[in-house]
Amino acid sequence: SLNCVEWSLLPPATEEMVARAEQLKGRFQGDPSFEYECTEINAEDAERLFEDGKEPMIKEESRLVATIEQIDRAVGIIPRGAFVKTPLGSVHENRNFEGLSLTEAKKLSSYFHFTEPVNLKNKTLLEKADLDPSTDFLDSLEHDIPPGSWTVQLEKGGTVVVLRSLLWLGLTFYHVPMTKQYGYIYFGTGEKNLDLPFML
Repeated sequence: SLNCVEWSLLPPATEEMVARAEQLKGRFQGDPSFEYECTEINAEDAERLFEDGKEPMIKEESRLVATIEQIDRAVGIIPRGAFVKTPLGSVHENRNFEGLSLTEAKKLSSYFHFTEPVNLKNKTLLEKADLDPSTDFLDSLEHDIPPGSWTVQLEKGGTVVVLRSLLWLGLTFYHVPMTKQYGYIYFGTGEKNLDLPFML
């Protein structure tokens, strides 16, 4: 929205959008039609540039879509047990989920990335033996690289658990233990904190 009254949907992100947006540095301009020049170009873009005679550009709208996709992939999280995987492989919201206990809610291992698992596939059979295949089918936050990229805090007198990402500054996840209430929101500049390994 440009006026906070009329809203329109963003187009879905493509891999090309994400790859081009990762090359851009600096803050957003606030104008969806603003065009950024791509400084680093791959072989396909170089070939197109030679054919078209135009420099490769990416609109701010596309950069915004790609950044939202990157944030969702990297730091979109859910509490353990909020979703279940059936024996047939489909994933559903767990209607029996009543929230994590306060003890479990304070552990980073009780939260999972809500995206296709990467680290889980690399685990050995011995490591997988202790996992419940119906609830532990996603990557846990405790194995994120670099270690220490999440903070866990208690708010409102210990009644709300808040996780904050140090990689995407501005991402805040909350969970009210013993309830179904959880969610996350991002208020940030849209820039990844690439200095994080040096800050820890």
